[in-house]
Amino acid sequence: MKLLAIVGSPRKGKATDKLVDKAVEGCLSVAPDTKVVKINLGEHNIQFCRNCLVCRESKTSGPVAECSIHDDMDAIKQEVLDSDLLIFGSPVHMGYATALMMAFLERICWTFAKPEKNILTIKGCPVPRSDKKRNALIIVTSGIVPPLYKRTCNWATEQIKGVIHDSLNANVVGELYAGDIEHRGVESYFVKAFRLGKKLA
Repeated sequence: MKLLAIVGSPRKGKATDKLVDKAVEGCLSVAPDTKVVKINLGEHNIQFCRNCLVCRESKTSGPVAECSIHDDMDAIKQEVLDSDLLIFGSPVHMGYATALMMAFLERICWTFAKPEKNILTIKGCPVPRSDKKRNALIIVTSGIVPPLYKRTCNWATEQIKGVIHDSLNANVVGELYAGDIEHRGVESYFVKAFRLGKKLA
């Protein structure tokens, strides 16, 4: 079994990074033989989607379509393909996932999905190219807004959830909104993150 952790924080070693690590620890406490790959997106060359639609229009029968951009996503796509479990971590920036995470999500959307889903008789919405199912966790952090008011600033969770469901066939089994970290400290969320990791395993 392989666990892939994707961290969309530009600050390595800070709150989001630490909570993802705790979730990984929780998973390994239940399934110690799990292979773990962690990717900090800020350390990689991931260019923005150019909207050329090469991936969307691809007729490949494989699980991933070719992208016209060749950068670090070439290797990361293989890690995604091989994954059974996923953890996504991102701070909220203006209520949404970071630009790092958004660049990643945009690049996996049509490479891992094809426009064949019908919504209200309109064909063209994404459906996974592969039948492989994955379980996932989403961890979102905010320095200021406490959990009580997360509805006012956390659109990142649903944003990530939608893309990974439509593109990666991922079922989100747990979510954590870690808010008001500047006052509460990230340590106050360690137990919750650890328990989520156990649930993922």
